[in-house]
Amino acid sequence: MTFTAKSGWTRTRHTGAAVAALTVAAALLAGCSSGGDTSDDPLAGDKAEAGTVVVGSNNFAESTLLADIYGEALRAEGFKVSYKHNIGSRETTYGLMKNGSVTVLPEYNGSLLAYLDSEAEQKSAAEVNKTVKAKLDKKLTILESSPAEDKDSVTVNPATAKKYQLTSSSTLADLKEAAPELTIGGSPEFQTRQQGLKGLESVYGLKFKSFKALDAGGPLTQAALTKNTVQAADLFTTDPTIVKEKFVVLKDPENLFGFANVTPLVNKEGLSQKGVDALNAVSAKLDTETLLDLDAQVQLNKKDPLDVAKTWLKSAGLG
Repeated sequence: MTFTAKSGWTRTRHTGAAVAALTVAAALLAGCSSGGDTSDDPLAGDKAEAGTVVVGSNNFAESTLLADIYGEALRAEGFKVSYKHNIGSRETTYGLMKNGSVTVLPEYNGSLLAYLDSEAEQKSAAEVNKTVKAKLDKKLTILESSPAEDKDSVTVNPATAKKYQLTSSSTLADLKEAAPELTIGGSPEFQTRQQGLKGLESVYGLKFKSFKALDAGGPLTQAALTKNTVQAADLFTTDPTIVKEKFVVLKDPENLFGFANVTPLVNKEGLSQKGVDALNAVSAKLDTETLLDLDAQVQLNKKDPLDVAKTWLKSAGLG
């Protein structure tokens, strides 16, 4: 299936809203930066100390966890590592990557492409990565993507899964007979977008009994699915609520919801081939099921993300 980034995402926690981006930009231009920088360049920051790899993260929990995984994987290979966590919007992090203040940043390939070119087609993960590399600033590149994806999904509650014999191996196509008996929930936009009800019908033949407008995969959607107010809902594939409530995520083999593979974005000058190899090894081991479990440890069990990162790396033979 082919789609353009412009029509792609219903919402993602890793694609900043336009209003938020403008607000951040305005604050930066006014000289209000979290690091206290007062230079004329709103994206100015301290360059990485020679021999130090600076690993950054955006301001949400999964990004912090992934940054810790990258950083500790590099540290295990003998690199000197420092962190810049919770930086903010992609507009800000991209600027810091270009000027060398940040060396490595966890990204999501399809979302990054949507930022670089909202009209770009996304035919496959490989094509997305090829296009991203071509459109990135010449100082930057992306490394190998992991199988792990944090993207929209149609997820059902345990009662619905049991009634219609749906498992984690089931696909959206397996919901076709059940859909006319189900209410699906999601953001208001999910009802009208191709990466929503329109696409579910045209790609998978799903016609639901009704739609309930909720929030963008947040607490309203989670609660409605838990209480069976809706039997299916649009949730992120790595939402820890999936683990807590034993929800079942249906596979999307036609990639209706696009591509959001976790992918290291790096400043070429700041990372040696040894570092590239270390991060590619992480990508090879990290899948969606693993990332969901790690997110749950941090967000549900309140574990320190750095400790979670170290423990996983050791178990994967990378720490």
